[in-house]
Amino acid sequence: MIAVLGECVADSFTGRPSAGSAELVLRALPGGGPANTAVALARLGTPARFLGRLSHDVFGALFREHLSSSGVDLTACVEAGEPSTLAVAALDERGRAEYTFYATGTADWQWTPGELGSARLGPASCLHTGSLALVKEPGREAVEEFARAASARATISIDPNVRPSLAGKDDYQVERWCAFADILKLSDDDLAFLLPGVPPERACDGWHAAGARLVVVTLGAAGALVSLDGERATVAAPEVAVEDTVGAGDAFTAGLLHSLEAKGLLGGRLDGLDLETVVAAAEFAARVSALTCSVAGANPPWADQL
Repeated sequence: MIAVLGECVADSFTGRPSAGSAELVLRALPGGGPANTAVALARLGTPARFLGRLSHDVFGALFREHLSSSGVDLTACVEAGEPSTLAVAALDERGRAEYTFYATGTADWQWTPGELGSARLGPASCLHTGSLALVKEPGREAVEEFARAASARATISIDPNVRPSLAGKDDYQVERWCAFADILKLSDDDLAFLLPGVPPERACDGWHAAGARLVVVTLGAAGALVSLDGERATVAAPEVAVEDTVGAGDAFTAGLLHSLEAKGLLGGRLDGLDLETVVAAAEFAARVSALTCSVAGANPPWADQL
């Protein structure tokens, strides 16, 4: 089982009902990086346990239905009194989304140490977190301490999933997180924000030195760079007709973790991992990501679609 800790966000996509209309139509779909990863894992066949603070508003009901219908275990979720986070997404000509967040006082970020006791992890072999859970007050310290404690018995995976409109560069303490993380996955956009002008290979070396054994940098249509203790390879991205790229990185993470879990490599410090196995896992992850790009919204494939 893989546990995923983080936000579940209502992604609202903008549109207009007719040419020249002054109205703006919003189509709300369940999203949020960690929730997307949990859904993708469950659909691929890996038991996934979601650790989230879910509101009782209309969006919270949408999240519960979306997660549970995909097979995600919600027993570790917190029933939150605060409203859900809303993200308004505008797609550019490449299908990439630019988000405006409505997140003040919302449920996702209100974690307390009492809500994150060790029992909440359950029997998971891996904890995946990151995105805004590790950077948004007031819960980020509680989330970081939970992940640090979980590293004593589980593989830790982190995806910074940078959101510049909600957090500054100094909030993303990637080197500090690498002290307890085994896997660091991020995009080329994340890298450009965190370390502008730094080549991916040099960035990987710095994060290896800080403690992360496996670093993966996704490069959009150019594929991905994988680096295991400094031993590196590139993986191509399958060609696909892109509808949009929403949730593509989260689907990649799920494919990578699913593949490693299926080989029995999660649950420790990745001691049995070699570069050949990493490349195979990343190639599978790229296929999962590509299929997610071929449909609208964060809608990852089921196992029988691969």
